[in-house]
Amino acid sequence: MVTLMEFLESKGYSKIKLKLTKTNHFEIKAQINGIKGRFILDTGASSSCVGFEAIERFNLKVKDSEIKAVGAGASNMATMISKSNNLKIGKWKKNRMALILFNLAHVNEGLINHNAQPVDGIIGADILKKGKAIIDYEKKYLYLKLPTLKTKS
Repeated sequence: MVTLMEFLESKGYSKIKLKLTKTNHFEIKAQINGIKGRFILDTGASSSCVGFEAIERFNLKVKDSEIKAVGAGASNMATMISKSNNLKIGKWKKNRMALILFNLAHVNEGLINHNAQPVDGIIGADILKKGKAIIDYEKKYLYLKLPTLKTKS
């Protein structure tokens, strides 16, 4: 019998290990513009985000945004946007990704209060959809579909 991992890898998916935090969130490692960071995987977040304090660290070019962020425990938060970022999660890569920036202090405060490590941001549904994501909750893996190389005929 073929395992889920074997099946997905045969279909061109890349496997990324998830870490379950003390707050019962999945944490994932990713790179933005070649810089490593720690992120919460949030299927309920429509957009992927990073904190304002990460602008210099990830070499983000930002612009003000009219959009107000809303999330669990906070609402009407000012945001900025950064376009054309390179994102890498495991072997999966995507160029020209837009990221929303907002104050992540309330998120990190909650994590720290539960003896969990603070994060640099949130990987949301925008990236999960682009990567045709499949989450194996039991084995704690995220699978993202690697792009296929297009050949000229």
